[in-house]
Amino acid sequence: MSEYYNYIKSLHLIFVITWFAGLFYLPRIFIYHIEAQSKSEIERDILSKQLKLMAKRLWYIITWPSAILASLFAFTLLYIMPAWLSQDWMLIKLFFVGLLYLYHYKTHLIFKELQNNQFRYTSFFMRIWNEGATIILFAVVFLVILKSSFHWIFGVLSIMGLAVLLMLGIRIYKRLRKE
Repeated sequence: MSEYYNYIKSLHLIFVITWFAGLFYLPRIFIYHIEAQSKSEIERDILSKQLKLMAKRLWYIITWPSAILASLFAFTLLYIMPAWLSQDWMLIKLFFVGLLYLYHYKTHLIFKELQNNQFRYTSFFMRIWNEGATIILFAVVFLVILKSSFHWIFGVLSIMGLAVLLMLGIRIYKRLRKE
């Protein structure tokens, strides 16, 4: 099985990328769907119908299958290299992957609400929500690339710094849109 390691790792990476692509784009569709509710009735109906269709296709044809396949290939990699489970960087990475699964699940709940015309969230909230996957991606990539040379305190502070920068960017964008 170890002779297939690089193929399995490549497939894992490809499906991680497509999973994140879905997680990055779907909240953008949510934002447009929420903002469409303030349009005229004709515009709102046309936009809502199209955005629901786009979200449904993205979620069920790309995002969910990518999440499942990325996970299957990840489990296969851990089966081939079980020693990774004793390394700190992998345990921290798995914590962030757990957060990613929670993010994915919550995004699924929001998706279902919007498909049923339930609008509990503002477009501003969805802009902030959209950055959750970005923060997780940064954490996982740095952990995987730097491995044991990555000091966890520096990592946590860096992720918090990134979150603050993203929040500032969203607030500045909100102000610019009002002007």
